[in-house]
Amino acid sequence: MGYRSTRECVEDLRKHGHLVEVEFPVDANLQIAEIQRRVFQNGGPAILFSNVTGCRFPMVSNLFGTIERARFIFRDTIEGVRRAIELKIDPSQALQKPLRYWKAPLTALSMRPKMVGRGPVSAERTSVAELPQLVSWPMDAGGFVTLPQVYSEDVAQPGLKHSNLGMYRVQLTGNQYGSNQVGLHYQIHRSIGVHHKRARDRGQPFHVNVFVGGSPAMTLAAVMPLPEGMSELTFAGALAGHRIPMQKNNGGLPFYADADFVISGTINPDKLMPEGPFGDHLGYYSLEHLFPVLEVENVWHRKDAIWPFTVVGRPPQEDTLFGELIHELTGPIIPTVLPGVRGVHAVDASGVHPLLLAIGSERYVPWNQPEGPQEILTQANAILGQGQLSLAKYLMIMDEACVPNLDLHNIADFFQAFLQQVNWQRDLHFQTRTTIDTLDYSGSGFNEGSKVVMAAAGPVLRELGTEVPSELTLPNGFAEPAVCLPGVLAIAGPAFREGNDDASNLCGRLAACTGLKKFPLVILVDDAGFCAAHINNFLWTVFTRSNPAVDIHGVNSFTTNKHWGCDGALVIDARIKPHHAPPLIEDPETTAWVDSMANAGHGISQYL
Repeated sequence: MGYRSTRECVEDLRKHGHLVEVEFPVDANLQIAEIQRRVFQNGGPAILFSNVTGCRFPMVSNLFGTIERARFIFRDTIEGVRRAIELKIDPSQALQKPLRYWKAPLTALSMRPKMVGRGPVSAERTSVAELPQLVSWPMDAGGFVTLPQVYSEDVAQPGLKHSNLGMYRVQLTGNQYGSNQVGLHYQIHRSIGVHHKRARDRGQPFHVNVFVGGSPAMTLAAVMPLPEGMSELTFAGALAGHRIPMQKNNGGLPFYADADFVISGTINPDKLMPEGPFGDHLGYYSLEHLFPVLEVENVWHRKDAIWPFTVVGRPPQEDTLFGELIHELTGPIIPTVLPGVRGVHAVDASGVHPLLLAIGSERYVPWNQPEGPQEILTQANAILGQGQLSLAKYLMIMDEACVPNLDLHNIADFFQAFLQQVNWQRDLHFQTRTTIDTLDYSGSGFNEGSKVVMAAAGPVLRELGTEVPSELTLPNGFAEPAVCLPGVLAIAGPAFREGNDDASNLCGRLAACTGLKKFPLVILVDDAGFCAAHINNFLWTVFTRSNPAVDIHGVNSFTTNKHWGCDGALVIDARIKPHHAPPLIEDPETTAWVDSMANAGHGISQYL
C-alpha cells in the first residue's frame, strides 16, 4: 500500500496480524531496545510501544524485522520497481514484453517528487527534549535517532533534483549538546559530505532537515546505495507508489510533508562537537569523536505521529533485512555497473563492510584459460572503487568458471570453493594506509587501515580438512584447535601484547605439521570454541578484529618484488587488541527485567 504515515503502516500491519502492541509501561532507556532485539531474533512481529515512560509519543520497531513483512509493506509497488530496474538494464524489453511492463510509465511518473504548500508534518511543534530518547546499549552517550532520513541539498545546485537523503545517526542528548543542538554523525563516502564541503567552500549556511517516519519507502530510500547525484526521493516515490510531497519552507530546505517528525536546522561548517559513544552495527561501540552539530531551529510533527526506530548491534539485527531487500531489488543491475562481475555480497554477519565476497569472470584470453587471476583483479579494483564498497577490508573474488553454479550468498559453500583454489603465493594483493569504515576500530587510525584482495582462479589445488590434524603440536600458551569450516582452523592464543611474536611463533610451529596442508586458513583467536561454534561467530570474530596489512601472517612467508605471499597456511591474528572498541554487552538489570516480562503472560511474552 502507498502509506502516507507511520500510523497508516502500523494499522495495516495490525489488521493483517503483523504487529503486536505493548501497553504496559516501557522505558526508552535500554528496556525498549532489549525487547526489540529479542523479538527480532525470534522472528516476531512489528512492535508498537504505546506507553513509553515519560514520553507522549508512541514508538514502533521491527517494521522490517522479516523479509516477508518487508515485502508485505511494499506489496503493491515492489514488482513495479523490479520492472523499472529491468528496463534500466535493457530498455528493449518494453517492446518485446509489453504486457510485463505496462505499468512502467506509472512507476516512472511516481518517481518525480513534487512541491506542496503545506503538509501534515507541520501541524504541531515540539522540542528536542520531548522527542523519544532511545538508548540502546549501556555505554551509549544519550538518546539517538536510529531511523533518520537526513535531507540536504547542494548549495551550488539547489533543489530536489540534486538533493541527498541519507541515514546518518543523530544524537539528541548527552555530551556537550545544548537544548537546541543535536549531533550529526556521517561517515566518509557519503553524499552529504559533498554538500557540506561545497557549503563550507562558499561560506554559506548549510541547512539540514532530519525526517522521521512517513512512508516506509523513505526509510528504505535513505539507505539505498544510489549513484552520487541521483536523488533518493525518486526511488522513494517509486516504492511508495506516489510522488513524494516536499513542503515549501521559506528561507530553508523543504520538508517531507508526510513525515511524522522533522528536525530542521543549520550546520556551522566550521563547528564540530563530540558525538558518541554508540553501540553500532559491527557489534562494538563507536567511540566519541568530533562530528558536525546541527543547530536546531524548529521541530515539527503530525498530530497522530508515531516514532519509528530500530536497534543496531552485532548482526543480524533488523537492519540486516534492509540489505536483503536492497539486494533483491538492485542485485540484477550489478553486472551493468561492473562489467564482468556476476555478483557482490557484503557479508552482514561480518559487519557488512569488513568482508565482501564476489564472483567475476575471466574473459581476457578465452582461447587459453589462465592458470591464475587476471581480469578478476581488474574487476576487484572496480568493486573497491564503488561508493561504500570502497570501505571493504577483505575482498574475496573468484572466477565463475571455477564453480559455475555457486550461490554467492551461501557463505560456507563460497569459502569451501575459494579455499580449494586460492594460491597464497600469488593471490594476495594489499592496499595499505587507506580508508576503512569509520565504525571499524581494527585499523591504524580513525577511518584508516588496510585492505586485501584475495583473488582465486584456476584448477582445484587441495582437499580441505574437516578434523584437527592428529600430529599438530602448538607452542606454549596456544591451545584448543577447532575446525570452523572445511579448511579453516581456529587456535586460541595468549592475550595480545604489543610487540609480541605470537603469530610468528605459531607460523614457525605450523610449518612442521604436514596435516596442515588441508587447512589453508588458520585463525589466531582468544576463544577458539566460540569462533568455531557457528559460522556467524567465525565471520564476526575474524573480519571485525583484524587489519589485513598488520594481522595477516603466513607459514613460510616471503616478499618478492614487493609482493607478499606464503607457501603454507595463511594465519590471521583475530585476537582483541588494545586499540579495539569494546564489544556490546547487555545491561544485566535490563536483561532481568525483560526476563520477568517474558514470564508475565503479556501478549508479547511468547517472543521474548
